Amino acid sequence: MNFLRGVMGGQSAGPQHTEAETIQKLCDRVASSTLLDDRRNAVRALKSLSKKYRLEVGIQAMEHLIHVLQTDRSDSEIIGYALDTLYNIISNDEEEEVEENSTRQSEDLGSQFTEIFIKQPENVTLLLSLLEEFDFHVRWPGVKLLTSLLKQLGPQVQQIILVSPMGVSRLMDLLADSREVIRNDGVLLLQALTRSNGAIQKIVAFENAFERLLDIITEEGNSDGGIVVEDCLILLQNLLKNNNSNQNFFKEGSYIQRMKPWFDVGDENSGWSAQKVTNLHVMLQLVRVLVSPTNPPGATSSCQKAMFQCGLLQQLCTILMATGVPADILTETINTVSEVIRGYQVNQDYFASVNAPSNPPRPAIVVLLMSMVNERQPFVLRCAVLYCFQCFLYKNQKGQGEIVSTLLPSTIDATGNSVSAGQLLCGGLFSTDSLSNWCAAVALAHALQENATQKEQLLRVQLATSIGNPPVSLLQQCTNILSQGDKIDRRGSKIQTRVGLLMLLCTWLSNCPIAVTHFLHNSANVPFLTGQIAENLGEEEQLVQGLCALLLGISIYFNDNSLESYMKEKLKQLIEKRIGKENFIEKLGFISKHELYSRASQKPQPNFPSPEYMIFDHEFTKLVKELEGVITKAIYKSSEEDKKEEEVKKTLEQHDSIVTHYKNMIREQDLQLEELKQQISTLKCQNEQLQTAVTQQVSQIQQHKDQYNLLKVQLGKDNPHQGSYSDATQMNGIQPEEVGRLREEIKELKNNQELLQSQLAEKDSLIENLKSSQASPGTNEQSSATASVQDSEQIAELKQELATLKSQLNSQSVEITKLQTEKQELLQKTETFAKPAPVPGESEAVAATKTTDVEGRLSALLQETKELKNEIKALSEERAAIKEQLDASNSTIAILQNEKNKLEVDVTDSKKEQDDLLVLLADQDQKIFSLKNKLKELGHPVEEEDELESGDQDDEEDEDEDNGKDQGPI
Repeated sequence: MNFLRGVMGGQSAGPQHTEAETIQKLCDRVASSTLLDDRRNAVRALKSLSKKYRLEVGIQAMEHLIHVLQTDRSDSEIIGYALDTLYNIISNDEEEEVEENSTRQSEDLGSQFTEIFIKQPENVTLLLSLLEEFDFHVRWPGVKLLTSLLKQLGPQVQQIILVSPMGVSRLMDLLADSREVIRNDGVLLLQALTRSNGAIQKIVAFENAFERLLDIITEEGNSDGGIVVEDCLILLQNLLKNNNSNQNFFKEGSYIQRMKPWFDVGDENSGWSAQKVTNLHVMLQLVRVLVSPTNPPGATSSCQKAMFQCGLLQQLCTILMATGVPADILTETINTVSEVIRGYQVNQDYFASVNAPSNPPRPAIVVLLMSMVNERQPFVLRCAVLYCFQCFLYKNQKGQGEIVSTLLPSTIDATGNSVSAGQLLCGGLFSTDSLSNWCAAVALAHALQENATQKEQLLRVQLATSIGNPPVSLLQQCTNILSQGDKIDRRGSKIQTRVGLLMLLCTWLSNCPIAVTHFLHNSANVPFLTGQIAENLGEEEQLVQGLCALLLGISIYFNDNSLESYMKEKLKQLIEKRIGKENFIEKLGFISKHELYSRASQKPQPNFPSPEYMIFDHEFTKLVKELEGVITKAIYKSSEEDKKEEEVKKTLEQHDSIVTHYKNMIREQDLQLEELKQQISTLKCQNEQLQTAVTQQVSQIQQHKDQYNLLKVQLGKDNPHQGSYSDATQMNGIQPEEVGRLREEIKELKNNQELLQSQLAEKDSLIENLKSSQASPGTNEQSSATASVQDSEQIAELKQELATLKSQLNSQSVEITKLQTEKQELLQKTETFAKPAPVPGESEAVAATKTTDVEGRLSALLQETKELKNEIKALSEERAAIKEQLDASNSTIAILQNEKNKLEVDVTDSKKEQDDLLVLLADQDQKIFSLKNKLKELGHPVEEEDELESGDQDDEEDEDEDNGKDQGPI
């Protein structure tokens, strides 16, 4: 407080003495008056003076105003006046001072008064509690005051709110307020609250902020809305940027799908208001926040997948190909599409299929490349197109192959009706605009990034330089332009073209010995590079010298010594004679020491303030970092060390190839073992199913047997019941007929039996004749062999017929025996019924009635007996069918058992082969270990990857042994 009084005293123009006395009197009234009206009028007067006399009111009245907030909460009017007065004291928004010194001093007042206010954290807690009041005159000034506090001293106020119970939750209720003024200012308050504070960002996100903000954006009309939409989008950016937890929550909550309507701009391209442009710009930035290359790869790819599935990428491509879109929106849309497709194959494939609405339709990539190599297009747009092309080719070998294929002779359109991407890149590479040269060279380098196949394919490209001259290769043309230097008049930077071509050549030759051989085959290339490196040039040319040193170093490191005149050792001697090793390494270090190198290495997006700064590519900086050290080592190595290293490398490659071969064999055998295991498990399942079926059939047979026995028992119980009515059976005519019928059936069966016995005798005699004929010696060996085969076939057929006849004979014999027993029983009953005893005292009418009843019952019993016989016959047939099924199942089980035995034999053989391979692998490991010891003795460091590989090999051997133990005998 004393400090503020000193500041007040130092002001050049202070208030009148009467105004100071008035403020003092008003403060006394607020402090001492007992009537609420007097205190309210005094606070209202302080509010009116607080804007003009901000310092004096702040010094004298702040403590009294805070006391009013604590004691007079029942009166909303005085609370509103007090909050407005504090806002005027702390805020710098409505500053009316004009003089520079006074303005700076007043800006410091806000932070000083804020520091006094938050010195007691209870004051901020009190303000949060006042925001729960629904009264407009309390809530709105409270929101404005808290927003001003956060603007002045954000981190300190954020910490107080964070530790306050339910502090953030109270502020979230502002978004649900029906009064738009409070809701909109609540959005601004949350913007200041969530700035650079991850903990508060998470709390706000989990308080359903995404849902409420997206609802507000939809209500306001999406991109056609006003400044409220922009404020909500900025708040969403605060919540999502660099916050992986909130990004994952946003994706899992299906909020990405709700972003698609934002970019539905319609067919009408007129009416692009300034606010709509701003809203769309922030919306595109919000999409980029979710798929930024700095995010974790897993989170980025999941967001990219969701954006494709919900149609958001398709919507962005529609804007990309639309006409009449403002330039800054088009540029930001290209950057957004770039990051949505970067490194995600599905999105890259979709983007490759997008066509521009032209006649004839052209691929979107071709249309964008036409803009990139057109020097009339804005610089930022050309940078955006280059970034889009780089993102399309990032980790996309399919896309790289498609771009390179448009340069190959077999795919170039001979009619010239359509322009391909490759032709555009070549046109830009050899134009007179240095920026087009650089962009085309970098784009072509990205088509070769980490793709040895395309580097070799690009060597086939031939260019027609002029009519009548033979075509030259693309590699040769690049070196020709490089050697011409500044002789060609170009627009733009002097070194930009050469830097771009050198970056392309370094990328092309790295990890590609064939390309190195083609490069060295031109005898002018090496002298040109050594001449460039050896010269003492200005600072601008130092970068070109460094890149030439890098290209020459790549030609040494990736040289396969196929050209005798340019072998590794000869190139090293050339460097030592013409340049000097130390000088060469110094020139090589110019690249990483350049001021623009570190800037390009930070982000993949080529974001430059002007074309002059467009020197390095992000991916190229990675290549320099990777190769600089190994080239330095390669330059200082002696020829003997190189030879030894080559021999060791070849030996290791041979052993690696052998180990790889055996590993592949083991993998194949493992696959075979897995297939055999699966087959065994399948056969086991089939066997179990068949066993279950057999068990079910056996149980059904047992049930039929039980039913059959039950029927027999019931039939035996019914026979004695018939005897009670035997007194009148001699008058029944049915029983003699039944007896006669049975006798006839017995006769027929006897005849059949005699016939079958005669046939059986004939067959026995025939078999005996065949046996005797087979025993007699034959005259001709061939005829006897044929006869023996035929006889054996006939014997088998006859045996089968004999077995069939015997089974028929047995069944008929059983049936005859059964009928004979039934005949005996009937005969006994007939004899019993033939001797009736007279019943005394019974009339003829009663006897006739009883006879009729007995006849009816006998006929019913006979009918039931007939039905039972039919059922028994049917059961016998069913039993025979079940027996046949059982025999078939047993044969199937036997076949499966044989297959199982074969598989077990195969598994045992495979296990033996695998054991032999493991022994061979152990021998190879011992040889590799001895070679590593030799390398260590020669001073060559052994990398950890070799050790890890051997460790992986041991793990695989252990796993194979465990698998062998698990298989065992099945």
